[in-house]
Amino acid sequence: MIFKAKKSLGQNFLVDKNILKSIANSTKIEKYDEILEIGPGTGNLTEFLIKKNPKKIYLIEKDENLVNLLKNKFPENLNIINDDILKFSKNSLLNEKSIIFGNLPYNISSQILAKFIINKNKFKFKKLIFMFQKELADRILAKVNTSNYGRFSILANWKFDIEKVIDIKPNSFLPKPKISSSLLIFNPKTPSVKLINPKNLEYVTSVFFNQRRKKIKKPMNILFKNSLDISKKLKLNLDLRPQNVSPEVFYQLTKEYENLRS
Repeated sequence: MIFKAKKSLGQNFLVDKNILKSIANSTKIEKYDEILEIGPGTGNLTEFLIKKNPKKIYLIEKDENLVNLLKNKFPENLNIINDDILKFSKNSLLNEKSIIFGNLPYNISSQILAKFIINKNKFKFKKLIFMFQKELADRILAKVNTSNYGRFSILANWKFDIEKVIDIKPNSFLPKPKISSSLLIFNPKTPSVKLINPKNLEYVTSVFFNQRRKKIKKPMNILFKNSLDISKKLKLNLDLRPQNVSPEVFYQLTKEYENLRS
């Protein structure tokens, strides 16, 4: 069955079987693992994941027409959920054996990632295997003192160890996007700095990176009445720019921000 992709939903279906196989093989899937696939589309990756024989497979698809297609395509009665991942809150479906795959729509991929970093439901899972537009993936992987370094790398590295698996060319998709993609694996870790509310990290980094070319003295004054005391405590040079400040320092700054409001 030929399905026409909807531009409004950012649909680009991955059709390259070699790439699909590489994604399915990107991590070891045990017989007791459970798979949650976000945006399975026409089920091209799902076919390869089924061959891994996990304990369960859940598919979350927003497009009702695709849900019907998937139900017809996979008579083995997979758990197909017609829902928007950004509104999805059934954390009971996830546990420490859940591996979450997603060929994420470019237009909401950063929001989906944020959902698993900054969420109220405290989803449990083994790892995330997400595909992003390459530009965003480069920003997530960026190190301090580089031009791509910013909020995404700080937020993501607070909760995950991240590795790139493969870059994927536009001709692997239908319809063909104008940009390349990258597949990243996110392995959960215990944060080095425990925060009361991860949304505070999102806020603190937004204050700094709203003027990323300016010195950090101004955002420090916005966040802290005692900014000089905080900077001395953290041995922070106020003449630096946000891209020169390590993730660890941003985590410490967020902790100080929370302490002042607790």
